[in-house]
Amino acid sequence: MIFGKYGRVLGIVLAGGKGERLMPLTRYRAKPAVPFAAKYRIIDFALSNMVNSGLFSIYCLVQFKSQSLNEHIEQGWQFGNALRGRDYFITAVPAQMWTGERWYQGTADAVYQNLHLITLFDADRVCIFAADHIYKMDIEQMLQFHVDTKADVTIAANTVPSSEAHAFGCMDTDPSGRVVSFVEKPKNPPEIPGKPGFSYVSMGNYIFERHVLEEAIIEDSSMESSSHDFGKDILPRIYSRCRVMAYDFKSNVLPGIDRPYWKDVGTIKAYHEAHMDLLQHPSDLTLYNPLWPIRTVSYSDPPGFTYPDKGQGCSVVGTLRAEGSRVLGAIVHRSVLSRNCVINAGAVLEECIVGQGVVIGENCKLRRVILDAYNVIPPNTVIGYNHDVDRERYHVDPESGVVVLGMPKIQLRRTLGLPQDGDDPLSAL
Repeated sequence: MIFGKYGRVLGIVLAGGKGERLMPLTRYRAKPAVPFAAKYRIIDFALSNMVNSGLFSIYCLVQFKSQSLNEHIEQGWQFGNALRGRDYFITAVPAQMWTGERWYQGTADAVYQNLHLITLFDADRVCIFAADHIYKMDIEQMLQFHVDTKADVTIAANTVPSSEAHAFGCMDTDPSGRVVSFVEKPKNPPEIPGKPGFSYVSMGNYIFERHVLEEAIIEDSSMESSSHDFGKDILPRIYSRCRVMAYDFKSNVLPGIDRPYWKDVGTIKAYHEAHMDLLQHPSDLTLYNPLWPIRTVSYSDPPGFTYPDKGQGCSVVGTLRAEGSRVLGAIVHRSVLSRNCVINAGAVLEECIVGQGVVIGENCKLRRVILDAYNVIPPNTVIGYNHDVDRERYHVDPESGVVVLGMPKIQLRRTLGLPQDGDDPLSAL
């Protein structure tokens, strides 16, 4: 357990991202609150890693469209009264403008504006982790590496082919793993010593000695030219004067029949691919390891139900299903069904992600479609078979061809002077 073994360790989860590349899934919510794998939200992976690793003192820094994220943390991530206290908490922290009347300007600025929390906790080391990736890792092993190497800063480094590394912050290291260069999205990524053709990329997860963190972000706060981001500004500036180490994520070991996993799901294509990866057996990402559970809010929903209806049989194959999902005389192949959705008779779904409370009418045909929560699809609707037709009504991701239906527009109750059905109700506010 991390508590006490490495001094006072504070976890900070960066959960304020807009997730613009995931639109329209982020129209009404922050990226870390986007649903994932039928019953989870993206932030559940970061929080599960911390709790499973024995880190129980956690602040989640939230900002954009954070209401559903705040509720999720409040409903599912609170310790019981007997444990809750100075060293056992998971708390959502909104932007409070402690240092001026402005929102968080970047990841480093988010921590800078909450330096008082680090002081009040009296932290010795701070684990700053991203909330917008899907990943599984034992953070204590990274912390042990940090201590053993006497690092000022440790960066979680994933090994990827050099041909793919240009999309990330890249590190050049010496044979000991010390960072000797840090470049954000370089055209020619540096290769790992002894591993030609492969590069270290930053996962956006860091461990800082407290005094190093404080000095770096206070210095950064006074630089008008800075974007106040850890990857773009802080790390490239301090690696030459501090002992910055790269922790090889591939060396991480999880208990049980499991292995580390990391995927940036920042685009519709990556988000859909990550779900399709889950539908393999065995999958690179397993949700079925009781020794490393992915935790989330539990609701009092009924069990899932499958039944032939209106003369139509059922076929549900390679499908991940949450509580309350009902398949009534429908065919569902390689898809993800979230809580309390209903797939009615004669419908056919292939490689679809169906959100909470969605109702799919009779005889619909959907292929490679993402349906956000509470959509109602009329009977006989066909989506995903003709992109020219789909573009006239829906969002078609240009990179992957996946069709996305965002949550229905907010509808105000019709009253004199307010917009009618089909209008954008927010334009009147």
